Amino acid sequence: MDSYSVIKSLHVISIISWMAGLLYLPRLYVYHCEVAPGSEASEKFKVMERRLLRAIMNPAMIASWIFGGYLIHAAGVMTEGWFHVKLLCVVLMTVSHMMLARYRRAFEADANTKSQKFFRIFNEVPTILMVIIVFMVIARPF
Repeated sequence: MDSYSVIKSLHVISIISWMAGLLYLPRLYVYHCEVAPGSEASEKFKVMERRLLRAIMNPAMIASWIFGGYLIHAAGVMTEGWFHVKLLCVVLMTVSHMMLARYRRAFEADANTKSQKFFRIFNEVPTILMVIIVFMVIARPF
């Protein structure tokens, strides 16, 4: 077993963890929209959302970038077209992560202005990006 395989495995594990959070947190927001601000249920959602973001999503995102950076360097793919598309999608995934963190702060302050429908639609963004990323890495169409 070489170091490249170990790092690649850790990258895949961190991506799976990050994606799980990116798919679950907007669903929590959908349900959080249904409860009254300040209610017992709202306070429970706040704890769940904070723990998911801070204990799972943030470390998984950081690990994904660190391990991915190593793989980029080791594989020498910076000049390949498919990689540019993948990198753009990863940047957009990171932006969506940051937006979810901002929405969490709004829920924390009982100041959410977004609807359930907004979060249902937002929930599809990581899925679409993931499909593009996987296709680029596996098929390498250009």
